Amino acid sequence: MSNLSVSIVTDPAHWNDSLRALPYAHILQTWEWGEFKRDTTGWEPLRLAFVRDGVTVAMASTGIRRVGPFTMMYAPKGPVLDYNDQGLCEQVLGYLETTAQHHRAVWLKIDPDVPLATGIPGESDDLPQPAGAALISRLKRTGWRFSPDQVQFRNTIKIDLTQSEEALLARMSQNTRRKVRVAEREGVTVRPATVNDLPALYALYKETGARDNFLVRPEWYYEQAWRRFMDAGLAHALIAEVNGKAIAHVILFHFGKTCWYFYGASSNEERQRMPNYLLQWEAMRWAKAQGYETYDLWGAPDVFDESDSMWGVYNFKRGFRGTVVRHVGAWDYAPSPLRYSAYTSAWPRLRGALRRLARR
Repeated sequence: MSNLSVSIVTDPAHWNDSLRALPYAHILQTWEWGEFKRDTTGWEPLRLAFVRDGVTVAMASTGIRRVGPFTMMYAPKGPVLDYNDQGLCEQVLGYLETTAQHHRAVWLKIDPDVPLATGIPGESDDLPQPAGAALISRLKRTGWRFSPDQVQFRNTIKIDLTQSEEALLARMSQNTRRKVRVAEREGVTVRPATVNDLPALYALYKETGARDNFLVRPEWYYEQAWRRFMDAGLAHALIAEVNGKAIAHVILFHFGKTCWYFYGASSNEERQRMPNYLLQWEAMRWAKAQGYETYDLWGAPDVFDESDSMWGVYNFKRGFRGTVVRHVGAWDYAPSPLRYSAYTSAWPRLRGALRRLARR
């Protein structure tokens, strides 16, 4: 690789410090995320740094996992690099393709945090992003496939925290701003959570999963995620209370220039007090005070109409008046198309078995 060297990084601080300085850095590429996925789901991290003239210019934390006869590789929200540098992008992707071949992987999945467009498709704010379009063109040209398994949210809503608090409030929809005030008026208070609150956080999360019908993993899984990142200074939780009783929470992950709203939950009680609206506002205020430039609400519909399962959540989030960001999504590189086809036909059964194991 002309003028580019590649090394495996084994030092956590060096990895995170180098990653933090790169464009499109993401919490899912941190050292801690790789360790968390190894300990909970068996993805063994391979951490590659690409160095040019003594400077780290790209990184890829790629998990490797074997299920039966299949080996899979996945770089969640990676690789991380300046995607406006087409030559660098070509070299990094080429190296990852060779690595997938070396490991005889059925597929290598990437889903870098690169926007394809901003705004809602077909509306006046629909603006294409050249770096995303160029990346997709390169992937198609070299045989990558848009993945049938989009692990992360492809779209999201991001809020610019470089604005003043007054401007952030003024941009909210009138209804959302009113509900923030309702929560304050109705006696909802918000405080930071500690690791001692983890059982209460899980209880609320489990209650929300039962109400909203989404998969909730065993408590130990969230204990691992939340405690690990809180201890590392990469997660912050806020609890909404009424008369000292926890009724809702948010758990924020933060790294680089971004704070993400990863987890949220609320009790079946006291919902009329609108605690979730106040929690989001306090989360934005906290992130802004810590110097983060972007608040990522982590998830928006794939299809922007009521047929999408995310529509209800989207209606809540869009009241905060962030910018819809549509990313390139997940793409698979298959060294052997025949093995990839065999895997994709067997995957629904394998995924069902893995989910049953996860519930135990």
